[in-house]
Amino acid sequence: MSRQDRSKKGKSHGRQGGGSKKFSGRQGGGVKKQSQARGNAPVKNIHSNKKSQLAPNEVRLNKYIANSGICSRRDADIYIASGNVTVNGEVIIEMGYKVKLTDEVKFDGRAIKPEKKEYVLLNKPKGFIASNDRNLKKNASELIVHASKSRLSPVVKFDRTTTGLLLYTNDDELAQKLSSIHNVRKIYHVVLDKNFKNDDLVQVRQGLVIDGATIKVEDISPIEGGNKNEVGIKIYSGINNIVKKIFANLGYEIVKMDCVSYAGLTKKDISRGNWRHLTKQEIINLQML
Repeated sequence: MSRQDRSKKGKSHGRQGGGSKKFSGRQGGGVKKQSQARGNAPVKNIHSNKKSQLAPNEVRLNKYIANSGICSRRDADIYIASGNVTVNGEVIIEMGYKVKLTDEVKFDGRAIKPEKKEYVLLNKPKGFIASNDRNLKKNASELIVHASKSRLSPVVKFDRTTTGLLLYTNDDELAQKLSSIHNVRKIYHVVLDKNFKNDDLVQVRQGLVIDGATIKVEDISPIEGGNKNEVGIKIYSGINNIVKKIFANLGYEIVKMDCVSYAGLTKKDISRGNWRHLTKQEIINLQML
């Protein structure tokens, strides 16, 4: 066999293989095969695979739940698929569902917010007012501005003359509970405009009728080592301004009032005007009230 014949024979055994030729996608043939490389993918397929954009006031439902501090985003997906979550009263099981920050989201029937719950205890000084109205001058919220990026509200309202322990939180459910139930113990150091009579002390211990309701205190006594116009009062009532109403009912005006203990929390290690975050155990204790 000549060198030319051997050459022709060798070509028939090449990569393209004799009479039945095979072609790569790049080389093409009778029918060109479309490449699926990312750079050559059709424009319409790129758009169809992209996640829809979020509006400024929207967030994925799993992130909303995770931000509330309940669980991780991965676990949130499991709860969503199980039907544990409702948005505006409707059960949502769709992955990637978008919610607006104004939507009502409930987890196991309990309303949640897309932010971690925080609890800050302030030792409020005189001259500041505790109110949700941030336009008021010298609002006590100014003192905890560096405590959290979230908007925290006071559980109880203090006027400018009332000092002492004040709890701030974004946990609306707990705040509502603490302000409405009657088993939150509060201890106040009160300074009156005149000496407190022993007969009035006995009256308070026996119970006073105020606004049609009988108000009883756990304890009331003169401040040891203090003046005769200084009184310590321990009370559980959740009625607004109840301490001031008790003394006003007896003809006294409160000059100073300091909350020294609230729901088992004390001013220990918190100097006037300073604050601290609650510990996990303290939060649990409040939730169990």
